[in-house]
Order: sequence, then structure tokens, then C-alpha cells
Amino acid sequence: MLIGKSRNAARERCQHLLEIHRGILFKVANLYCRDVEDRRDLVQEIGAQAWKSFPNYDGIRPFPTWLYRVALNVAISYARGQARRPAFALDDLDVEPAADAEAQRENDDGVRLLYRCIDRLDPLDRALMLLYLDERSQREIAEILGLSETNVATKIGRLKGRLRNEFGA
Repeated sequence: MLIGKSRNAARERCQHLLEIHRGILFKVANLYCRDVEDRRDLVQEIGAQAWKSFPNYDGIRPFPTWLYRVALNVAISYARGQARRPAFALDDLDVEPAADAEAQRENDDGVRLLYRCIDRLDPLDRALMLLYLDERSQREIAEILGLSETNVATKIGRLKGRLRNEFGA
């Protein structure tokens, strides 16, 4: 009986943590899927894999770090298995409205260009950019992606340079 209670407690804890951090699942799915239905499927797949892998979560690292790692592994595998599709509709993205119409146009154009640039990145660089834009530390990015901090810093520098060239800045 004790094992059953322990297992139920772990399931409840997993469900609770997934609910708190569900935004991670949606961020990752939005970055790797163009179609709304594909995004829903990927969120389900990530949730299922997190649920299945939860017994391996050791609690040493923060749950969001662990969840990003699971989510990105699932998403990268998913992206590699998908045929190339046209870019997703940026109108589906939730973007905070700007204070005035001019700022809104500039914001929309900048966001669209940023997402077009990110969409052309390979799956690992896309993951790196997501974590960087989510203001994760280089140490945490390295842990999530299984890279060295030096490699993360180098890749971020190269990606910033690439984006500067794309933006024409």
C-alpha cells in the first residue's frame, strides 16, 4: 500500500508542476510547429514524455530546467521527423500590444522578422535561441542542452551576429 501512495503522490506532484510550468510546453511547441494542430500534438507529446520521465527527475536541478530539457528533446526529435512545411502564421502568436499604432507596426514587423529568422535555424540553434530569449543563464542553457558553457556562449554570439545581419543592424 505504501508504494501505491508514494506513486500517487509522485503523479500528483508531476501534474501540479506541469500545470505551474505549462507555459514552457507552449513556448517550445510554438517555436517548433507551424500548424495549430501540430502544436497541440507536440504539447501533448511533451506532456506525455514528461509524465513518463518524471520518476527519473531527481529534484537536484530546478523543475523548469528539467522540463525544458525534456520538452526540447521531444521537439527536436519531432522537428527532425517532420517534412519541411511553409512558415507558420505569425498572426496566431500572442504579442503584447504596443502603446500606439506606429510602435505596434514596428513591433509587429520586428517580431515577424525575428520569427522568420528563428524559423530558419536548425533545431538545436532554435532551442538555444528560445532559452536565450527566455533569459535563461548560460549555465542553465548548457545544462538543458548538454553543451559546455563556452560552447553556449560561442553559439549565442554567432546567433546574435546572424540576427544582426538579418535585421540589417
